[in-house]
Amino acid sequence: MALSDPAGDVQLLAMHGWGGDHRAWAPWGSAAARRGWSLNWGERGYGQQVPLEPQWSGTGRRALLVHSMGIHLVPSPVLAAAEAVVLLASFGRFVPPGAPGRRGHLALEAMTRRLRNGDSDGLLKDFLAQAAAPDPEELLPAGPREEGVPPAGQGRLLADLERLSRLTGPPEAFPASAAVLVVEAGDDRIVAPESRRLLVEALPRASHWTLAGVGHSLLRADLLTPVLNWLEAALSTEVSGHG
Repeated sequence: MALSDPAGDVQLLAMHGWGGDHRAWAPWGSAAARRGWSLNWGERGYGQQVPLEPQWSGTGRRALLVHSMGIHLVPSPVLAAAEAVVLLASFGRFVPPGAPGRRGHLALEAMTRRLRNGDSDGLLKDFLAQAAAPDPEELLPAGPREEGVPPAGQGRLLADLERLSRLTGPPEAFPASAAVLVVEAGDDRIVAPESRRLLVEALPRASHWTLAGVGHSLLRADLLTPVLNWLEAALSTEVSGHG
């Protein structure tokens, strides 16, 4: 396949982060469809949506889109099979080592207490307001915050908070040969600057975009066309290089 035949068939697989759900990917699905690409997604099931593990389906080049904790919620075999990975406001290690990590540990402990005390709805509202900032939370897509969190969803939120505190870097299954794009939110109030720096250092071959003035939820970021263009070029280059 030559560069003039851009990436061929592409299947996108998307995974949301902590406190969200798959509906955030709707604009990406529409943009992908306009290129003749497919988009499937995983669903953690924090709210009323049915849990669904992300899985590749059909044929085509495999490109993974993840937001925030999403990279740590993708099954290892699925992650290992990705040919391109886009990390949106993501991280390898959420709590950085040493003194900079103390604030992160304290925040996770406070969130855990609120969940155990039955304040899941209030916690999600407060968390997502910080994730949206500096933009208004009214711009957030529909998610568990509006639907409420059932007991099973509360258990998943708790389990994933505990996982956040244990992370030491990108998942072991991260594909070494994949094309990688790191999109960093310059005004991210969820992921510490040290954790963002550690991710870039852990993936030295990755392309790296920093979006000034953009918060963790990337609400006003004009990303659909640039990211899909990047994927098309990255996958085409890989095909050309091996053809």
